[in-house]
Amino acid sequence: MQANGNMRIVVVGTSGAGKTAMATRIASAFGLPRIELDRLHWEPNWQALTETNPGEFVRRVDAATSGDAWVCDGNYGLVRDLIWGRATNLIWLDYGREVIMVRVIKRSVVRALGGTELWAGNKEDWRRWWRPSHPIRWAWSTWRRRRLEFEALLSSEQHRHLTVLRLQSPRDAATVIDRLKADAASSQARDERAL
Repeated sequence: MQANGNMRIVVVGTSGAGKTAMATRIASAFGLPRIELDRLHWEPNWQALTETNPGEFVRRVDAATSGDAWVCDGNYGLVRDLIWGRATNLIWLDYGREVIMVRVIKRSVVRALGGTELWAGNKEDWRRWWRPSHPIRWAWSTWRRRRLEFEALLSSEQHRHLTVLRLQSPRDAATVIDRLKADAASSQARDERAL
């Protein structure tokens, strides 16, 4: 872990795991800019840049993650190598399927009832729940595949530079800030001794 000024943290997990909430907590605790990939990805009327203009999505993510310090949440495969390659730390919210499903259903209901605007003027709409890409269905259908995929990716040589925190329960998440602070202090002490 780098000193606070050089922390580049990516938060991953399946839909509904709490990536945005975790990234928000980390950004607040360390004074880091927060990058929400969904905000960069979605256009009005639920138009997905990965489908309509993937080059623009990559350009936006490249610009957003070019700084020395940030926290980013999201799982877009198109930009994974870019983000993970720049990150110093990865926090994987690897919760059980039952935890994920309760969270994603609750979140969708609250958003639909409240008319919450998400990104680019888009709102949760009950009529979209039947679509395979809706977060409830997506979380259910991709949970196992995403876990296997992340395990394989994180064991590869390409991502050995990342300090990984794999959180397997919401209880583990309560300690993230303290763990990151301890890692940052330890890294800073090592850097000072090296000078």
